[in-house]
Amino acid sequence: MSILSKLRCITVDVTGTLIAYKGELGDYYCMAAKAVGLPCPDYERMHEGFKAAYTDMVREYPCFGHAAKMPNIDWWRACVKDSFIRAGYEYDAETFEKVFRRIYSSFGSSAPYVVFPDSQPFLRWARQKGLIVGIVSNAEYRYQDVILPALGINQGSEWDFGVFSGIEGVEKPDPRIYEIALEKAGHIAAAEAVHIGDSMRKDYLPASGVGMQALILDRFKTSDAEGWRKSGAVVLPDLVAAQEWLTKEENVKAMLA
Repeated sequence: MSILSKLRCITVDVTGTLIAYKGELGDYYCMAAKAVGLPCPDYERMHEGFKAAYTDMVREYPCFGHAAKMPNIDWWRACVKDSFIRAGYEYDAETFEKVFRRIYSSFGSSAPYVVFPDSQPFLRWARQKGLIVGIVSNAEYRYQDVILPALGINQGSEWDFGVFSGIEGVEKPDPRIYEIALEKAGHIAAAEAVHIGDSMRKDYLPASGVGMQALILDRFKTSDAEGWRKSGAVVLPDLVAAQEWLTKEENVKAMLA
């Protein structure tokens, strides 16, 4: 008997698990600036400026402004503007809006992302096995409506339901996001579901905290992985290994112990 035989649902994280960013943040900010005749911003300053601005926006207006009923585009406009200011670039309102619109459009398309080659086969395999497949992500509505479909990860063929923080108003590591996933899967028992993600804090701990099985992917060979393993987490290199692990008969005793 394998773990798979005990499961009714698999949920998966998106960024770092199914897809990754392509290139650097500065590439897209540079293209947007050059398109309106501005010099390319410094990549390092832009990266640090964005990190700081994004962190502040998430703290002040979590879930992409869901509780404040802030339109998604306004949330990103404030974040991008602050990113430029922190990086040392201030533009007049008209110029900034032209730059921002290009950035917003780019990150609402498939352009900045690449799908890991094992993502689509894994999701389809899970659904073919009769499992309900859910997406659980700290992401805004465009991931569900535009980005994932543009990348070939479609509701109905690769996944059945999604729990996106910008839509639900709850974000990882809040365990409620996993409780919402279990409800959307048909009010199934937590022990009948497994979550796969790339973060101990946002994926493994809160998912296992509500009683789900959990796996961590270490696609980029992070230095934290050894510590994760020592803590008892199952850490795997990719979704091919996850599929193999789920179908191995000897793993069921370890997971259900």
